[in-house]
Amino acid sequence: MGGTPSRKRLKELGTTYALLPLRVFLGVTFVYASLYKLTDPHYLGGLSDPLSFASMTQGVKAASPIGPLLDLALKAPTAFAVAFAIGELAVGLGTLFGLLGRVAAVGGALLNLSLFLTVSWQTYPYFLGNDLIYLMAWLPLILAGTPYLSLDSWLASRRGERL
Repeated sequence: MGGTPSRKRLKELGTTYALLPLRVFLGVTFVYASLYKLTDPHYLGGLSDPLSFASMTQGVKAASPIGPLLDLALKAPTAFAVAFAIGELAVGLGTLFGLLGRVAAVGGALLNLSLFLTVSWQTYPYFLGNDLIYLMAWLPLILAGTPYLSLDSWLASRRGERL
């Protein structure tokens, strides 16, 4: 019994840190996606580059349920593409560090909702599109926030609060 944790303690640890793997996965994935976009020479290319944000947005606009909103993005595609990538970076870092965890999770859910309604919208059957899965993965973090191993919990402890 000496150094081995009890079953109760293991259960408490499992419950306490259950969302940590999801948080790390989503955070790393969003940081990676952002940096990938920002370093891809095609991403900020114009409509003449078939691999650019502008071309992909133009290509999905007609079939997307949010097509009129995509028209707005296509008025300034470079600015919108940079804003999207910076949004992914902010969401990823906020999730990884647990800073404004719920806000970051809502941001991630909104980004994945927009991707689901555009890029993945025509995927059949729907469950083969990964954006819906990512959208659902954000929900536990929206509900629970980032109460452990996070800047949110550290800041709360400095204020004498409990998350």
